Amino acid sequence: MATKLITIAFDVMGSDHGPAEVVRGAAQLSLESPHIHALLVGDRALIDDALAEIKHSGERISVQHASEHIGMDEKPGEALARKPDASVSVAARLVAEGEADALVSAGNTGACVLSCARHFQLLPGVRRAALAAVYPTRDRHGQKADPFSLILDVGATVEATAEDLVTFAVMGAAYARIISRNENPKVALLSNGTEPNKGPRQVVEAHAALSAMRGLQFIGNVEGVDIPKGTADVVVTDGFVGNVCLKMLEGVHDTVVELAQYAYKESLRWRAGLAMLSGGIQRIKDITDWEQYGGAPVLGFDRIFIKAHGRSKARAIANAGKVAAKAVAHDLGKAIQQGLAR
Repeated sequence: MATKLITIAFDVMGSDHGPAEVVRGAAQLSLESPHIHALLVGDRALIDDALAEIKHSGERISVQHASEHIGMDEKPGEALARKPDASVSVAARLVAEGEADALVSAGNTGACVLSCARHFQLLPGVRRAALAAVYPTRDRHGQKADPFSLILDVGATVEATAEDLVTFAVMGAAYARIISRNENPKVALLSNGTEPNKGPRQVVEAHAALSAMRGLQFIGNVEGVDIPKGTADVVVTDGFVGNVCLKMLEGVHDTVVELAQYAYKESLRWRAGLAMLSGGIQRIKDITDWEQYGGAPVLGFDRIFIKAHGRSKARAIANAGKVAAKAVAHDLGKAIQQGLAR
């Protein structure tokens, strides 16, 4: 039986690197994945110029012109109101209307989430959507096929109730099963202690509800130190705490990289040591290479949206398209609804 063609709408104008990098990613996807059609949304002239410079499969790429775009430093609500033909808004509308099956953008996160909220519908039983993030973990036992874990929410819902946290847990587990091929992901609440009564009231209430839930491997509370250890495959929190946590993890990673670069430049002894450790360093780079994952989802809507990092280049964009297609092919929305029904 022929594989169903899946159309992914790409917000071409969103990346820090400009439209050409997103087009290159879509072009790469068109050559690697015959079951995916890329719908490029943005300035047609810029898209056509970029396509003329790179190898691609013309039958698997189409273009939808959008005359405006939203910059990273613009206020999402104001920008969307001022720019009705913004590429991310046009792409979200096309997905909502069935012209495409999923949306990928590396653009302004707030504008992306707000565009989805305006054009998509929340799934039955979901009160608020959650923006997730993938983060690299240390697989201490060699059991994880996927070196990444998921943390949610990281910004879409600043204050979450106990009911929201339970919903986030179910959505995150469904995503991990489909995307990470983890049949029984370990789910945890982020708190200031592992005891069931630790944390604010909503975390304590969510802990009780999740402990009683069937079909979910809830392992209780974890602390911030457990996140990079990979103690849990899905870590649940509210958007304020999650966003602070995510920024801290990114800062630690950048600091370690900068220190290694400084040491390499300043000391011959350090250079010799780094050379001896090159195999291990490459292994660390492979594990922490977020570009292999491509992006992370906004969960809770009836349509698929994958948010790629603003610094994404072609490889990451192509992989974000693959993640989006996988979520569509395995009907992520239905899996979430089944989990909520339990």
